[in-house]
Parts: sequence; C-alpha cells; structure tokens
Amino acid sequence: METKGEVAGVLLAAGGGRRLGGRPKALLTYEGRPLVEHALRALRDGGCGPVHVVLGAAADEVRERADLSGCVIVDNPRWEEGMGSSLRAALASLAAAERPSAAALIGLVDQPGVGAAAVARVLAAAGTGDALVSGLASAVYGGHRGHPVLIGAARWAGVAGSATEDRGARAYLREHSEQTILVECGDIGDPADIDTPADLRLLEAPAPRATKR
Repeated sequence: METKGEVAGVLLAAGGGRRLGGRPKALLTYEGRPLVEHALRALRDGGCGPVHVVLGAAADEVRERADLSGCVIVDNPRWEEGMGSSLRAALASLAAAERPSAAALIGLVDQPGVGAAAVARVLAAAGTGDALVSGLASAVYGGHRGHPVLIGAARWAGVAGSATEDRGARAYLREHSEQTILVECGDIGDPADIDTPADLRLLEAPAPRATKR
C-alpha cells in the first residue's frame, strides 16, 4: 500500500498486568504464542514499516520467549508510571532513528481483536506526503475512539509533552479533535482490552482476521 515504509509502527507492550496478578500482558498466550507477536504481526501486515516495540515489565523474559526479530526494541525503565511514559520513550526512539518516518501508528499489546485490517484502514485514511507528516487519525468503534492511532511526525513533540500517566495521546487528541480523522473500524475489529482475569476470555477464540477493503 502507499504508506508502507513511510509509517513506523509503535507497539506499547510494557504493561505489568497488575490487575492480572502481575502477569505481563506481552507474554499472555494467544494461539500458542506470546500475545506480543500477534500485535506485532498486525502492525506489519497492516502496512507499517519499521516497528518500535516498547518493553518494560519482564523485558528480559519477553526478549527470550517472543520473536521480535526485525524490531527496534525500546526499553522503558519507567513503565510503572503508565502508558504515557512508554509513548514518550517510543517517540524519542522514532525521533532518533537513522531512517526518518513520516508518522507513527500506535497499537496496544492487549487488544487481540484489533488486527491488520484496522491498521490498514487507518493508514489509508491518513493520506500521504505533507498531510501524513502533520496528520492525526484514530480508529473508532461504534463511534468511540480507540486504537490504532496515527500521529504525524510534526506532532510527536506535542504529543510527548502531554503524555502522562495512563493517558498516552488522549489529551493531545482531545485538544485537536477537529483535526483528527476518525476511521470507523467496528466492522473489522474489536477494541476490547485485557485488564482483568475475566478479560482473558478474549484469548480463547481467534481475533478477527483481515478482510478486503
């Protein structure tokens, strides 16, 4: 697709699963493999170029058990502060990369129902060229905003400055809501995330597969 190689994928996979009894979300088992691999595959198959994976809880074990080959691994020693710290670490890694990217597309490790189809649809809606560099786009599910979220490179500093605790890019997107492209993905994905033991049921059945657009 047109944006392939221009947009870097960002996978936030540092969470320690506090409400899951301290089970790191990246290492939950999905279809026989660590969940982080599924999320990584969704970003790649959806059209992202390089993928930066942010690790925190049990980072050494994630490296050992999961296939993260070809990724830029970003360690976040402050992962316990929340998603905001992981997003800041990812954007700093992108800004320092030898090969600049026009935008970053951000996915979460604990949403097995968000697959390549949603990634591809958000990328397609964001456009190319200058529009991509300054762009903002967010998947929505039944009108409710979710992930993936696309952030143009011109906005990385602003997003990093407002990313605190568990809010990630939420505050920035709220302040720039009129400039954000909303991309309905409810027909191709499920944004439910895994936070509690009851949510582990989401790992029992295959997530929605990519469909033709």
